Amino acid sequence: MHTKPPPRHHLAVMIWLAVFPTLAALQLLFGSFLRDAPMLLRTFFLATATVPIVVYVLLPPLQKVRARLVGRRP
Repeated sequence: MHTKPPPRHHLAVMIWLAVFPTLAALQLLFGSFLRDAPMLLRTFFLATATVPIVVYVLLPPLQKVRARLVGRRP
């Protein structure tokens, strides 16, 4: 059975909830290391680190929480 994907606004909120803290944490951890790097290299590093963390670590639990919350609606 194929499940319906979440509405775009739900997906947008889940992605934001995963991406923002991940980027903030990576900036705190690696900001001093990346300070002198060119902007494109900093962006490449942050995107390369952020995407797998968000997709494989943070979104699956957020999707479960969303499913529980949506399932409770009358």
